[in-house]
Amino acid sequence: MGQGLSCSTSEEQGLFSGVKLGDLETVEAVLERDSALLHHSTVYDRNSLLHIAAANGQIEILSLLLNRSVKPDMLNRHKQTPLMLAAMHGKISCVKKLIESGANILMFDSLNGRTCLHYAPYYGHSDCLQAILSAARTSQVSASWGYSRFVNIRDSKGATPLHLAARQRRPQCVHILLDNGALVCASTGGYGFPGSTPLHLAARCGSLDCIRELLAWGADRLQRDASGRIPYTVALRHHHGACAALLNPSSAEPLVWPSPLKFISELNQDAKSLLEQALMAANREREKVILKGTVYSLPSPSASDSGIDDDVSEASDMDLCCICFDQICTIEVQECGHRMSNIVKLVVAKVRTENDIDRDVNSSKPRKSWRSRHLSEGSSSFKGLSAVARLGK
Repeated sequence: MGQGLSCSTSEEQGLFSGVKLGDLETVEAVLERDSALLHHSTVYDRNSLLHIAAANGQIEILSLLLNRSVKPDMLNRHKQTPLMLAAMHGKISCVKKLIESGANILMFDSLNGRTCLHYAPYYGHSDCLQAILSAARTSQVSASWGYSRFVNIRDSKGATPLHLAARQRRPQCVHILLDNGALVCASTGGYGFPGSTPLHLAARCGSLDCIRELLAWGADRLQRDASGRIPYTVALRHHHGACAALLNPSSAEPLVWPSPLKFISELNQDAKSLLEQALMAANREREKVILKGTVYSLPSPSASDSGIDDDVSEASDMDLCCICFDQICTIEVQECGHRMSNIVKLVVAKVRTENDIDRDVNSSKPRKSWRSRHLSEGSSSFKGLSAVARLGK
């Protein structure tokens, strides 16, 4: 009876297990006895032998299957190709072998409409990302679609590979994509509607390294998302204070990598690396000036790469205004001083200059700050004001 999608027999189970574990002798023996098993797949996910080998990095078995004329672009239940699974799991040898065997890098899955170019940066595999980009330059994709269009390809939600790299805190993948023509201010919105940029997503997850890369490539700090928020506001809402300090529109502009200039593209890789290092070092000095006198400090690169949020950022005192929900709250409550009055005077504080900030830092008098619980209460947070004037006797 029909065995096309069945894996119920012990021989099939042994074959799938052998492919997963890389048992080349077992796989060859089973296929010699029954070559029809070559095209069988698992029951639920409909993963073929090629999918299993690619996902587990079994390059010898992958080569065996490809040599037996197995198509490299077989689809599973979610229309994922073996190349997508290899890129997902960071199996660089399998990625290269599949590309050499003619795997199509321009195929979309049915989950989120993503290609292998989305999978590699999402899971942080920069070597797989580089291999796919190199293949795109020399394949028919570059001639038919255009290389720049491929680098900025969108999934079903409008996200480019750069969006996913920024969202998942993958600074190395962010750098590779930007260096290969990814649009730094690409928006997830379509047909002229606003959406999130990679800088919005980096601000949301609190990745300082991704923010540094994006700003150095000219990301717009004033671009608004579908809710009208700039990246600075997004960082504040998610309590990433150090990121917010760098994204503050009133802070100094970062140095931007001059990628459009012709001489930059003609430089060799060593020269480009030296210039990039000098630019990042200069921006680091800028960050120190911005963060000087605040409660935020620059984390080490290793800590930032680990994907763990900065504890200081989570304890940010910079809360959003409970009226506009856009800027830092600048409302203070003061008593009028009259014992017979219960009138409370609301004074809107002026925007402080750098001299004001220096005076506050040097002052020994502590300042009170509103905590984030007032934000969650919305307009009802005025009920919690503790400075209500006392009724006179």
